[in-house]
Amino acid sequence: MIRKLDNKMKDMLRKWLHIAIGCFVTAGGLMILKHSHIVTGGTAGLSLSLSPLLHVRFHYLFALLNLPFFIFSYFYMGKSFTVNTMLAIGLVSALSALDSALPAFAIPSLIGAVVGGAFIGAGIAVLFRNGASLGGATILAIYVHHRYGIHPGKTNLAFDLLVVITSLFVFPLASGLISALSIAVTAGFLSFYKRKKASAEQVKKEPLSRAAPS
Repeated sequence: MIRKLDNKMKDMLRKWLHIAIGCFVTAGGLMILKHSHIVTGGTAGLSLSLSPLLHVRFHYLFALLNLPFFIFSYFYMGKSFTVNTMLAIGLVSALSALDSALPAFAIPSLIGAVVGGAFIGAGIAVLFRNGASLGGATILAIYVHHRYGIHPGKTNLAFDLLVVITSLFVFPLASGLISALSIAVTAGFLSFYKRKKASAEQVKKEPLSRAAPS
């Protein structure tokens, strides 16, 4: 009994360590995009776009925009997923707030789009693997997929297009196009993760199907 509790505690600590790493990597990607003057998709990208317009710091706006999605997630996605997501967003917001302590610097937009997009994609993939997300459009996309059968990629794409359009009120057209590149890089990482996960699940099923009697 004690051994089972120890194993459960170890699994929980390992899970939250991975979530913390995912949040750290994601926050790093968001900082890179911010200093590149471009945005990404989801509520994180929308927060980057609206922050200079509303004169509200990114980390406050990021948490605020996700509040309605938290309520939605609690009723439709379950308590565990919602709590994990809330804690992940809180940690990303806290880590992003550290950017104010850094000296001012600029990153070339193209480099920032690729590197920042890759960081965010890798970070979100780690969060997905451990039962968490960054909320927003991801929660909505999962629900729409289960409820109406619409591929989550289409829902995310529609939301990301809205984010890019919003960014044009703050950044020039060139930055909007480069922001689309950042979104594509992030989507590529997530697509790779999903294919890898599907492949791993298929490998697990194959021994069972071979062992089943004909």
